[in-house]
Amino acid sequence: MAWTNYQKFLAVMMVITGSINSLSTKWADNLKSEGSDGQDHNFDHPFLQTLSMFLGEMLCLLVFKIIFFMNRHTGEHALINGSQNFNPFILMPAAMFDLVGTSIMYIGLNMTYVSSFQMFRGSIIIFVAVLSMAFLDRWITKQEWLGVGYVVTGLLVVGVTDVLFQDPGDSKGRNSLITGDLLIIIAQVVSACQMVYEEKYVAGLNIPSLQAVGWEGVFGFSALSVLLVAFYWIPAPPHFGNNPRGTMEDVVDGFIQIGNNPLILVAILGTIISIAFFNFAGISVTKEMSATTRMILDSVRTFFIWMVSLAVRWQSFHWPHLIGFAILILGTCQYNGLIPSFSRRTPVALDESEETEVLREESNDDRTPT
Repeated sequence: MAWTNYQKFLAVMMVITGSINSLSTKWADNLKSEGSDGQDHNFDHPFLQTLSMFLGEMLCLLVFKIIFFMNRHTGEHALINGSQNFNPFILMPAAMFDLVGTSIMYIGLNMTYVSSFQMFRGSIIIFVAVLSMAFLDRWITKQEWLGVGYVVTGLLVVGVTDVLFQDPGDSKGRNSLITGDLLIIIAQVVSACQMVYEEKYVAGLNIPSLQAVGWEGVFGFSALSVLLVAFYWIPAPPHFGNNPRGTMEDVVDGFIQIGNNPLILVAILGTIISIAFFNFAGISVTKEMSATTRMILDSVRTFFIWMVSLAVRWQSFHWPHLIGFAILILGTCQYNGLIPSFSRRTPVALDESEETEVLREESNDDRTPT
Protein backbone atom coordinates (compact mmCIF):
# COMPACT_ATOMS: atom_id res chain seq x y z
CA MET A 1 0.00 0.00 0.00
CA ALA A 2 1.38 3.41 -1.00
CA TRP A 3 2.36 5.85 1.72
CA THR A 4 0.33 9.00 2.20
CA ASN A 5 2.02 12.40 2.05
CA TYR A 6 1.80 12.60 5.85
CA GLN A 7 3.52 9.23 6.24
CA LYS A 8 6.28 10.29 3.84
CA PHE A 9 6.71 13.47 5.87
CA LEU A 10 7.04 11.48 9.10
CA ALA A 11 9.59 9.12 7.54
CA VAL A 12 11.76 11.98 6.28
CA MET A 13 11.46 13.78 9.63
CA MET A 14 12.55 10.68 11.53
CA VAL A 15 15.64 10.11 9.36
CA ILE A 16 16.70 13.76 9.34
CA THR A 17 16.11 14.58 13.02
CA GLY A 18 17.59 11.26 14.16
CA SER A 19 20.70 11.94 12.11
CA ILE A 20 20.97 15.51 13.40
CA ASN A 21 20.81 14.20 16.97
CA SER A 22 23.90 12.00 16.66
CA LEU A 23 25.79 14.37 14.37
CA SER A 24 25.19 17.46 16.52
CA THR A 25 26.40 15.59 19.61
CA LYS A 26 29.58 14.51 17.83
CA TRP A 27 30.02 17.99 16.38
CA ALA A 28 30.00 19.45 19.90
CA ASP A 29 32.65 16.89 20.92
CA ASN A 30 34.92 18.09 18.11
CA LEU A 31 34.59 21.80 18.88
CA LYS A 32 37.16 23.65 20.97
CA SER A 33 36.61 26.59 23.25
CA GLU A 34 38.25 28.42 26.14
CA GLY A 35 37.30 26.79 29.41
CA SER A 36 37.35 27.75 33.07
CA ASP A 37 41.14 27.41 33.17
CA GLY A 38 41.62 29.93 30.35
CA GLN A 39 42.85 27.23 27.94
CA ASP A 40 41.28 26.01 24.70
CA HIS A 41 40.20 22.38 24.78
CA ASN A 42 37.58 20.09 23.28
CA PHE A 43 34.04 20.18 24.60
CA ASP A 44 34.18 16.89 26.53
CA HIS A 45 31.04 16.98 28.69
CA PRO A 46 29.00 13.79 28.12
CA PHE A 47 26.80 14.23 31.19
CA LEU A 48 25.93 17.80 30.24
CA GLN A 49 25.00 16.52 26.78
CA THR A 50 22.85 13.82 28.37
CA LEU A 51 21.08 16.59 30.30
CA SER A 52 20.29 18.34 27.01
CA MET A 53 18.90 15.06 25.68
CA PHE A 54 16.51 14.83 28.63
CA LEU A 55 15.51 18.44 28.06
CA GLY A 56 14.55 17.42 24.52
CA GLU A 57 12.48 14.54 25.88
CA MET A 58 10.73 16.95 28.25
CA LEU A 59 9.60 18.91 25.20
CA CYS A 60 7.66 15.79 24.17
CA LEU A 61 5.53 16.23 27.29
CA LEU A 62 4.91 19.84 26.30
CA VAL A 63 3.85 18.71 22.82
CA PHE A 64 1.55 16.11 24.38
CA LYS A 65 -0.09 18.73 26.61
CA ILE A 66 -0.63 21.05 23.62
CA ILE A 67 -2.22 18.29 21.53
CA PHE A 68 -4.27 17.15 24.53
CA PHE A 69 -5.56 20.69 25.11
CA MET A 70 -6.40 21.21 21.44
CA ASN A 71 -8.37 17.95 21.36
CA ARG A 72 -9.76 18.07 24.91
CA HIS A 73 -13.37 17.94 23.71
CA THR A 74 -12.96 15.10 21.21
CA GLY A 75 -9.89 13.23 22.54
CA GLU A 76 -9.58 11.45 19.20
CA HIS A 77 -6.01 12.33 18.21
CA ALA A 78 -3.82 9.23 17.78
CA LEU A 79 -0.96 10.67 19.84
CA ILE A 80 -3.07 11.24 22.97
CA ASN A 81 -5.11 8.04 22.90
CA GLY A 82 -4.50 6.03 26.04
CA SER A 83 -5.10 5.91 29.75
CA GLN A 84 -4.42 8.84 32.08
CA ASN A 85 -4.99 6.67 35.15
CA PHE A 86 -1.38 5.88 36.06
CA ASN A 87 1.30 6.89 38.54
CA PRO A 88 4.05 8.78 36.66
CA PHE A 89 6.67 7.35 39.03
CA ILE A 90 6.25 3.97 37.33
CA LEU A 91 8.42 5.55 34.63
CA MET A 92 11.20 6.53 37.06
CA PRO A 93 13.23 3.26 36.71
CA ALA A 94 13.04 3.53 32.91
CA ALA A 95 14.34 7.09 33.13
CA MET A 96 17.26 5.96 35.32
CA PHE A 97 18.16 3.24 32.82
CA ASP A 98 18.01 5.90 30.11
CA LEU A 99 20.23 8.21 32.18
CA VAL A 100 22.94 5.59 32.70
CA GLY A 101 22.78 4.18 29.18
CA THR A 102 22.85 7.54 27.39
CA SER A 103 25.67 8.88 29.57
CA ILE A 104 27.83 5.84 28.84
CA MET A 105 27.01 6.10 25.13
CA TYR A 106 28.04 9.75 25.00
CA ILE A 107 31.32 8.95 26.76
CA GLY A 108 31.92 6.25 24.15
CA LEU A 109 30.94 8.57 21.31
CA ASN A 110 33.66 11.00 22.35
CA MET A 111 36.21 8.19 22.00
CA THR A 112 35.18 6.67 18.67
CA TYR A 113 33.65 7.51 15.29
CA VAL A 114 30.02 8.62 15.06
CA SER A 115 29.33 5.99 12.37
CA SER A 116 30.70 3.23 14.63
CA PHE A 117 28.65 4.70 17.47
CA GLN A 118 25.48 4.35 15.41
CA MET A 119 26.33 0.87 14.13
CA PHE A 120 27.21 -0.49 17.57
CA ARG A 121 23.85 0.69 18.86
CA GLY A 122 22.44 -2.16 16.77
CA SER A 123 23.84 -4.58 19.36
CA ILE A 124 20.78 -3.84 21.49
CA ILE A 125 18.98 -6.62 19.60
CA ILE A 126 21.28 -9.18 21.24
CA PHE A 127 20.60 -8.05 24.79
CA VAL A 128 16.86 -7.49 24.28
CA ALA A 129 16.59 -11.09 23.05
CA VAL A 130 18.47 -12.50 26.05
CA LEU A 131 16.68 -10.36 28.65
CA SER A 132 13.29 -11.08 27.07
CA MET A 133 13.89 -14.78 27.61
CA ALA A 134 14.95 -14.22 31.21
CA PHE A 135 12.31 -11.72 32.37
CA LEU A 136 9.44 -11.84 29.87
CA ASP A 137 9.34 -15.64 29.35
CA ARG A 138 9.60 -15.04 25.63
CA TRP A 139 10.63 -17.80 23.26
CA ILE A 140 13.19 -16.63 20.69
CA THR A 141 12.72 -18.40 17.34
CA LYS A 142 15.48 -19.87 15.20
CA GLN A 143 14.97 -17.02 12.74
CA GLU A 144 15.60 -14.47 15.49
CA TRP A 145 18.70 -16.30 16.76
CA LEU A 146 20.03 -16.32 13.20
CA GLY A 147 19.47 -12.56 13.08
CA VAL A 148 21.36 -12.17 16.37
CA GLY A 149 24.23 -14.18 14.89
CA TYR A 150 24.40 -11.88 11.88
CA VAL A 151 24.40 -8.82 14.15
CA VAL A 152 27.28 -10.21 16.23
CA THR A 153 29.25 -10.92 13.05
CA GLY A 154 28.60 -7.42 11.69
CA LEU A 155 29.70 -5.82 14.95
CA LEU A 156 32.91 -7.86 14.97
CA VAL A 157 33.69 -6.69 11.43
CA VAL A 158 33.08 -3.03 12.37
CA GLY A 159 35.09 -3.31 15.59
CA VAL A 160 38.07 -5.04 13.98
CA THR A 161 38.06 -2.44 11.18
CA ASP A 162 38.22 0.38 13.75
CA VAL A 163 41.22 -1.29 15.36
CA LEU A 164 43.20 -2.28 12.25
CA PHE A 165 42.69 0.74 10.02
CA GLN A 166 44.33 3.79 11.54
CA ASP A 167 44.57 6.95 9.46
CA PRO A 168 47.89 8.87 9.48
CA GLY A 169 47.60 11.70 11.97
CA ASP A 170 44.36 10.35 13.42
CA SER A 171 43.89 11.90 16.87
CA LYS A 172 42.05 8.79 18.09
CA GLY A 173 44.38 6.10 19.34
CA ARG A 174 43.63 2.41 19.04
CA ASN A 175 42.91 2.08 22.75
CA SER A 176 40.48 5.00 22.55
CA LEU A 177 38.55 3.39 19.69
CA ILE A 178 38.36 0.01 21.42
CA THR A 179 37.26 1.57 24.71
CA GLY A 180 34.67 3.74 22.98
CA ASP A 181 33.16 0.82 21.06
CA LEU A 182 33.04 -1.34 24.20
CA LEU A 183 31.35 1.45 26.18
CA ILE A 184 28.68 1.77 23.51
CA ILE A 185 28.01 -1.98 23.71
CA ILE A 186 27.79 -1.79 27.51
CA ALA A 187 25.33 1.08 27.13
CA GLN A 188 23.13 -1.14 24.96
CA VAL A 189 22.87 -3.63 27.84
CA VAL A 190 21.45 -0.83 29.99
CA SER A 191 19.16 0.34 27.18
CA ALA A 192 17.91 -3.21 26.72
CA CYS A 193 17.06 -3.28 30.44
CA GLN A 194 15.04 -0.12 29.89
CA MET A 195 13.12 -1.65 26.99
CA VAL A 196 12.37 -4.87 28.86
CA TYR A 197 11.26 -2.93 31.94
CA GLU A 198 8.95 -0.75 29.84
CA GLU A 199 7.43 -3.80 28.18
CA LYS A 200 6.93 -5.64 31.48
CA TYR A 201 5.64 -2.83 33.68
CA VAL A 202 4.62 0.06 31.42
CA ALA A 203 3.21 -1.35 28.18
CA GLY A 204 0.11 -2.79 29.87
CA LEU A 205 -0.83 0.61 31.32
CA ASN A 206 -1.61 1.98 27.82
CA ILE A 207 0.18 5.28 28.48
CA PRO A 208 0.38 7.51 25.38
CA SER A 209 3.95 7.10 24.08
CA LEU A 210 4.61 10.83 23.74
CA GLN A 211 3.54 11.35 27.35
CA ALA A 212 5.69 8.46 28.59
CA VAL A 213 8.78 9.85 26.84
CA GLY A 214 8.06 13.28 28.33
CA TRP A 215 7.77 11.97 31.88
CA GLU A 216 11.00 10.00 31.49
CA GLY A 217 12.61 13.26 30.39
CA VAL A 218 11.32 15.02 33.51
CA PHE A 219 12.67 12.33 35.84
CA GLY A 220 15.98 12.00 33.99
CA PHE A 221 16.54 15.76 33.87
CA SER A 222 15.74 16.15 37.59
CA ALA A 223 17.96 13.29 38.72
CA LEU A 224 20.91 14.25 36.51
CA SER A 225 20.71 17.90 37.59
CA VAL A 226 21.33 16.73 41.15
CA LEU A 227 24.05 14.29 40.11
CA LEU A 228 25.94 17.00 38.22
CA VAL A 229 26.56 18.74 41.54
CA ALA A 230 28.15 15.57 42.94
CA PHE A 231 30.04 14.84 39.72
CA TYR A 232 31.65 18.30 39.98
CA TRP A 233 33.60 17.01 43.01
CA ILE A 234 34.07 13.29 42.27
CA PRO A 235 37.47 12.51 40.66
CA ALA A 236 37.22 10.70 37.34
CA PRO A 237 39.19 7.55 36.43
CA PRO A 238 42.31 8.04 34.28
CA HIS A 239 41.59 9.06 30.65
CA PHE A 240 37.98 10.00 31.45
CA GLY A 241 38.29 13.25 33.39
CA ASN A 242 39.15 15.44 30.40
CA ASN A 243 38.20 18.72 32.06
CA PRO A 244 40.23 21.26 34.06
CA ARG A 245 39.21 19.74 37.39
CA GLY A 246 39.72 16.11 36.32
CA THR A 247 36.31 15.22 37.75
CA MET A 248 33.38 13.17 36.45
CA GLU A 249 31.79 16.34 35.06
CA ASP A 250 32.78 19.97 35.30
CA VAL A 251 29.47 21.60 34.43
CA VAL A 252 30.85 25.09 35.14
CA ASP A 253 33.59 24.55 32.57
CA GLY A 254 30.96 23.29 30.15
CA PHE A 255 28.80 26.39 30.43
CA ILE A 256 31.87 28.65 30.12
CA GLN A 257 32.88 26.83 26.92
CA ILE A 258 29.33 27.20 25.55
CA GLY A 259 29.46 30.92 26.31
CA ASN A 260 32.84 31.31 24.59
CA ASN A 261 31.91 29.42 21.43
CA PRO A 262 28.41 29.99 19.98
CA LEU A 263 28.82 26.96 17.70
CA ILE A 264 28.75 24.69 20.75
CA LEU A 265 25.46 26.29 21.76
CA VAL A 266 24.14 25.62 18.24
CA ALA A 267 25.18 21.96 18.54
CA ILE A 268 23.54 21.62 21.96
CA LEU A 269 20.31 23.21 20.68
CA GLY A 270 20.49 20.81 17.74
CA THR A 271 20.53 17.91 20.20
CA ILE A 272 17.62 19.29 22.23
CA ILE A 273 15.35 20.10 19.30
CA SER A 274 16.21 17.05 17.21
CA ILE A 275 15.57 14.58 20.04
CA ALA A 276 12.12 16.09 20.58
CA PHE A 277 11.16 15.88 16.91
CA PHE A 278 12.81 12.46 16.55
CA ASN A 279 10.73 11.00 19.36
CA PHE A 280 7.59 12.55 17.93
CA ALA A 281 8.36 11.23 14.44
CA GLY A 282 9.38 7.78 15.69
CA ILE A 283 6.23 7.32 17.75
CA SER A 284 4.09 8.60 14.87
CA VAL A 285 5.77 6.23 12.39
CA THR A 286 5.06 3.29 14.68
CA LYS A 287 1.41 4.31 15.02
CA GLU A 288 0.85 5.28 11.37
CA MET A 289 2.84 2.45 9.80
CA SER A 290 4.64 -0.17 11.91
CA ALA A 291 7.56 -0.84 14.24
CA THR A 292 9.27 -2.66 11.36
CA THR A 293 9.09 0.49 9.23
CA ARG A 294 10.67 2.41 12.10
CA MET A 295 13.49 -0.14 12.20
CA ILE A 296 14.13 0.23 8.45
CA LEU A 297 14.20 4.02 8.72
CA ASP A 298 16.64 3.74 11.62
CA SER A 299 18.99 1.78 9.34
CA VAL A 300 18.68 4.54 6.73
CA ARG A 301 19.58 7.01 9.48
CA THR A 302 22.76 5.05 10.28
CA PHE A 303 23.80 5.11 6.62
CA PHE A 304 23.08 8.85 6.37
CA ILE A 305 25.17 9.57 9.50
CA TRP A 306 28.02 7.53 8.07
CA MET A 307 27.93 9.45 4.76
CA VAL A 308 27.93 12.83 6.52
CA SER A 309 30.80 11.73 8.77
CA LEU A 310 32.83 10.82 5.68
CA ALA A 311 31.88 14.04 3.89
CA VAL A 312 33.07 16.30 6.75
CA ARG A 313 36.20 14.14 7.17
CA TRP A 314 35.57 13.02 10.71
CA GLN A 315 36.82 9.64 9.50
CA SER A 316 38.11 7.94 6.35
CA PHE A 317 36.31 5.33 4.28
CA HIS A 318 37.38 1.73 4.92
CA TRP A 319 35.64 -0.91 2.81
CA PRO A 320 35.27 -3.48 5.66
CA HIS A 321 32.94 -0.97 7.36
CA LEU A 322 30.60 -1.37 4.39
CA ILE A 323 30.64 -5.16 4.78
CA GLY A 324 30.00 -4.88 8.52
CA PHE A 325 27.13 -2.45 7.97
CA ALA A 326 25.57 -4.74 5.34
CA ILE A 327 25.75 -7.73 7.71
CA LEU A 328 24.19 -5.64 10.49
CA ILE A 329 21.30 -4.69 8.20
CA LEU A 330 20.88 -8.34 7.20
CA GLY A 331 20.79 -9.40 10.85
CA THR A 332 18.26 -6.72 11.79
CA CYS A 333 16.00 -7.70 8.88
CA GLN A 334 16.36 -11.39 9.73
CA TYR A 335 15.53 -10.75 13.39
CA ASN A 336 12.44 -8.74 12.49
CA GLY A 337 11.13 -11.32 10.03
CA LEU A 338 11.70 -9.30 6.85
CA ILE A 339 13.60 -12.12 5.13
CA PRO A 340 11.23 -14.91 4.03
CA SER A 341 11.97 -18.52 4.88
CA PHE A 342 12.42 -20.78 1.86
CA SER A 343 12.04 -24.05 3.71
CA ARG A 344 9.20 -26.26 2.47
CA ARG A 345 7.06 -28.57 4.48
CA THR A 346 5.85 -31.81 2.95
CA PRO A 347 2.03 -31.84 3.19
CA VAL A 348 0.70 -34.71 5.27
CA ALA A 349 -2.71 -35.70 6.39
CA LEU A 350 -3.43 -34.48 9.93
CA ASP A 351 -6.25 -35.26 12.24
CA GLU A 352 -8.12 -32.39 13.91
CA SER A 353 -5.97 -32.23 17.08
CA GLU A 354 -2.69 -32.29 15.11
CA GLU A 355 -3.93 -29.57 12.77
CA THR A 356 -4.80 -27.37 15.74
CA GLU A 357 -1.31 -27.85 17.21
CA VAL A 358 0.38 -26.96 13.90
CA LEU A 359 -1.71 -23.80 13.58
CA ARG A 360 -0.76 -22.82 17.14
CA GLU A 361 2.97 -23.29 16.40
CA GLU A 362 2.73 -21.24 13.19
CA SER A 363 0.95 -18.50 15.09
CA ASN A 364 3.78 -18.39 17.64
CA ASP A 365 6.41 -18.25 14.88
CA ASP A 366 4.62 -15.33 13.20
CA ARG A 367 4.19 -13.22 16.31
CA THR A 368 5.38 -9.63 16.46
CA PRO A 369 9.18 -9.65 16.90
CA THR A 370 10.87 -8.28 20.01
